[in-house]
Amino acid sequence: MSTTDSIVLVGPTVERTVPVRAELRPGRRRAIVTAVLVGGDLFFSGLAGLFPQLITGWLPAEHWLGSSTPVPIPPVALVFVLAAFGLYSSYGPSPPERFRLRVLGIGIYAIGCLLVASALGTSARGVADIAVVSALLIVIGFYGESALRSALIRWKLWGALTVIVGADTAGRDLANTLLAQPELGFRPVGFLVEPGQESIRTEGLPVLGGIDESPAVPAEVLLFSSCATLALYDGKGTGQLPAPRTVLVQQIHELQNMWVQVQPLGSAIGLEIRRELYRSRNLALKRVIDCTLGGIGLILALPVIAILAATIRVLDPGSPFYVQIRVGRDGRPIRVLKLRTMYSDAERRLHAHLEACPAAREEWRRFFKLSDDPRILPKIGNFIRRTSLDELPQLWNVVRGDMSLVGPRPFPAYHMDGFDSDFRTLRTSVPPGLTGLWQISSRSDGDLGVQRSQDTYYIRNWSPWLDLYILLATVSAVLGAKGAR
Repeated sequence: MSTTDSIVLVGPTVERTVPVRAELRPGRRRAIVTAVLVGGDLFFSGLAGLFPQLITGWLPAEHWLGSSTPVPIPPVALVFVLAAFGLYSSYGPSPPERFRLRVLGIGIYAIGCLLVASALGTSARGVADIAVVSALLIVIGFYGESALRSALIRWKLWGALTVIVGADTAGRDLANTLLAQPELGFRPVGFLVEPGQESIRTEGLPVLGGIDESPAVPAEVLLFSSCATLALYDGKGTGQLPAPRTVLVQQIHELQNMWVQVQPLGSAIGLEIRRELYRSRNLALKRVIDCTLGGIGLILALPVIAILAATIRVLDPGSPFYVQIRVGRDGRPIRVLKLRTMYSDAERRLHAHLEACPAAREEWRRFFKLSDDPRILPKIGNFIRRTSLDELPQLWNVVRGDMSLVGPRPFPAYHMDGFDSDFRTLRTSVPPGLTGLWQISSRSDGDLGVQRSQDTYYIRNWSPWLDLYILLATVSAVLGAKGAR
């Protein structure tokens, strides 16, 4: 398609013709994505290999296979392992699943290095170096791939060109989801609609033709919004669909995504659903991780907490700590410890401000937060809140067992009352968390609907990998002070 081609774009008010920007050929775009990701992993491997030497000032006496890095297998071997897991394509696993596969791939690479090192008679220090490099590869690779993925999304290179079949409510909702989350690897380019619906109003994406036509752009994925749209292809056979991949979306909102496994049952297809977070062994594993990482984090955070507490005491007399009653697991009230970032008479200031400002009342109704909050201490209050340092004392709640490191945030009762009873039951079926999926995705920019969607996804998709993914992503969200107020 040339840059002078046009398509009819049906918007919310009028039909209009707009030019279509030329796209790179799918093969060339995939090659660029692969080259960027492979080059990134080779670079990250080099950084991880140099780090122990930079810290200790030690250079190994022996050079592994001509390399000065403290691993006996060249990093290019890691590239082959990660490629086998499908990590050099922009289509496929979601970011949490990519993280899980990356950890598994690095684990296989580390085991190979240890076996070779053992055969070569490596010292204990060499084995320790391999362990350090592997751990660094996980962390550096996580942040590095996230940065590269963001760049590829900005450059319009990430994701497979996707045509959505069906422009009904389900199809339009699907398009909005994919446009809002480009990291999923689908790039919607338009709709195919049922005969007679070519003028249906869509959400900014063009109608490319009828459902029985080939799309006007080279589609890599054909996404059916429902079984009904797929049924219109009866007799054609999926092998004749105008895309190399076909995805059928079934809107079953009560099912989680990551723990659904297809089970062939003769000529039928079954979906096996596992509730991972409700298994006793997984809850025990989550508790062990909370005690270990939470205890270490609390010890490391004590000096920071002490400095901030002293500063708060100077700015506003009174205790630098305060306790909030929040809703915990099974609806039980828990006492959440926080650093004080507001004036001692914060409630009086809030009520006076809400009475005087209708816009603030509406913002409070939607978010239970204010972008211009009169309660916050000057100079330091906003900084502590943006960086979430006020929540460091909650590590004590994690160690006590009131909370988990990762989970839905513990809300006050009035906030929970904004949700329906079914969601409140689901939300209180798991321990509340110090951080969560909502915090790294939207943090305080999300309203009640966003909070419900993110928390539901977390509870129904929980895994240790998802928790580790959220913990690492929380660091970048806090450092960027993204959305916090």
